[in-house]
Amino acid sequence: MIRSILRTLFLATALVSPTLAQDAYQPKTTADVNVDTAKTLPTMLRPLQLDQLEAEAKAWQQVLAAKATEISNAEIAGTDASALRAEQDAIVERFKIVLKAFANLGGDREPFDKYLDAATALNVDASDPSALVTMATDWITAPTGGIQLAINFGKFLLTLLVFRLLSGILASIVRKAVGRIKGASDLLRDFFVNVTRRIIFFIGLIVALSMLNVDVTPFVAALGAAGFVIGFALQGTLSNFASGLMILIYRPYDIGEVVTVAGTTGKVDAMTLVSTTLRLPDNQTVVIPNNSIWGDVITNVTGQQTRRVDMVFGCGYGDDLQKAQDLLTEIVTKHPKVHADPAPVVKVHELADSSVNFVVRPWTNTADYWDVFWDVTRQVKERFDKEGLNIPYPQREVHVHQVTG
Repeated sequence: MIRSILRTLFLATALVSPTLAQDAYQPKTTADVNVDTAKTLPTMLRPLQLDQLEAEAKAWQQVLAAKATEISNAEIAGTDASALRAEQDAIVERFKIVLKAFANLGGDREPFDKYLDAATALNVDASDPSALVTMATDWITAPTGGIQLAINFGKFLLTLLVFRLLSGILASIVRKAVGRIKGASDLLRDFFVNVTRRIIFFIGLIVALSMLNVDVTPFVAALGAAGFVIGFALQGTLSNFASGLMILIYRPYDIGEVVTVAGTTGKVDAMTLVSTTLRLPDNQTVVIPNNSIWGDVITNVTGQQTRRVDMVFGCGYGDDLQKAQDLLTEIVTKHPKVHADPAPVVKVHELADSSVNFVVRPWTNTADYWDVFWDVTRQVKERFDKEGLNIPYPQREVHVHQVTG
């Protein structure tokens, strides 16, 4: 029986103790109404529970009410209240910090905000110029007024400028560092440089917004949520992004090279993580998604220093084959842009319907490919005509049989 009574008393004490502790809590942040808002006040609020933060908010509300009463009495008496308004602005600044902490733990700050708006509202007679001047002066000189806003805006612009310069410096450092990597492509270098520049500037933008007393925490959280939604909606773009990374890593081509990708041949003008821009021989610009490139055959036309020129020439069945072969060999070996090693190949290749065809395969520098192709073709025509060799064209023989009745 005694044990049961003791257990009941213990449970009752445990239930009542938190309530007594809550009732016994005395607000601490209002002990100094000029408490530092940058570090001291947020540090004092951090360990407090919801009910304790509510008590702090009510205490600051009482401080604000007392100051608002002083301002009202001064206005009734017709005395200057600018100093009192400056003190009120300082109180409001700290009151809002407390309300923010209170709301972060789930507290309802709406009643406090309503009182805040009512207590700080200005009733100015628009027909009284001196009152308007006084109000403007008070706003300009207030701790959170015009001068402070101008200073904050100056800090905002200065921060953006500093981070802009910093992004350029770091981008230059990254460019030099990547340039020292053996085998690093121009595309990979440009990618790292652009990413570095944009990340640094984005960080600078976040820091600059904080200079305007903008709470960037919801902004960053919103960016994370928006990134998830956008990533889900732009799956095709992300596929192009992944393909762009693979192209940068494996380097199948570089800026300035001529390639055949996705059925299109042109010179690589630019590349992003989403697309590659080609300039066609007739100066058209074609933008191809990276996903279409990486998922298809990639031919790098100018990827090597030398290239073989493949040509086919034919002579008539009645012509001297050895003479034709010697003539073709002479033409390609004497061309100034044809390499001696490897030696050109000139061989009988095909007995076609109307001609005997030779393959002519000299080697040259990649940049001289078309010069060799066009020069050799012209010289073959001129020399064949001069030496009496025929370049046959398709012919068809028709045999007519007369049938008698």
